[in-house]
This record gives sequence, C-alpha cells and structure tokens, in this order.
Amino acid sequence: MDGQHRANIKPGLEVGVVKKEDQRSGKITSGTVKQILTKSAFHPHGIKVRLSSGEVGRVKEIKGARGMEH
Repeated sequence: MDGQHRANIKPGLEVGVVKKEDQRSGKITSGTVKQILTKSAFHPHGIKVRLSSGEVGRVKEIKGARGMEH
C-alpha cells in the first residue's frame, strides 16, 4: 500500500514514517498511527500522521494492522 493516499491510512495501523528532522537522511521511524494530520486526500511526500508515541512524520511505508481484524 501507498502512504501518499489518505484512504490507505487508519488509526491503529503499523507504519514507517520520516520525521521532519530525518528528511535529509531518510531515516524511518516505526510506530502505530494515533491521528491523521493531513486533511487532503493525497500528498506527494506522504500523509502526515501522529504516532502513538507522539512523534509526527510523513508515511513512507505501511506495514499493516496491529490488533485489528480484516
């Protein structure tokens, strides 16, 4: 799945994000989505989310659901 489309991202999803301070290095931080911050349906650099840890970044990879039934 693709982190550029808001429809692909839901709270509780396990994702990899790049935080603002890691944009140059491209370092990915893993976590669980707590809140979706981007209002538009698409963003070319990834949808901005707040992780359950409180960190904010743009979604680069979607790993899957954690404790969610499909």
